[in-house]
Amino acid sequence: MALTVYTASWCGPCKRLKSQLTREGIAFQEIDVERDPDAEAFVIGVNGGNRIVPTVVFPDGTSATNPSVIEVKARLAQAANVPAAVSPVTG
Repeated sequence: MALTVYTASWCGPCKRLKSQLTREGIAFQEIDVERDPDAEAFVIGVNGGNRIVPTVVFPDGTSATNPSVIEVKARLAQAANVPAAVSPVTG
């Protein structure tokens, strides 16, 4: 599963979350909003005009602002247990 964490080098909560994700064995891609203007614009867009980090984007495209590692684990587990969409049978 692809988890993306938008961060900044000065951000204490970002450091904490990244450490907790690593400890839990949860793989993630880190994107520093201070080095990537497009990432900064994305974070501002999903946070009502505010640049708030950490912002986490889940594999299903949803996001969470400053989530706990418990919330991240729960949302990943929930996504893993969602059955795939069933196509209607025609005939």
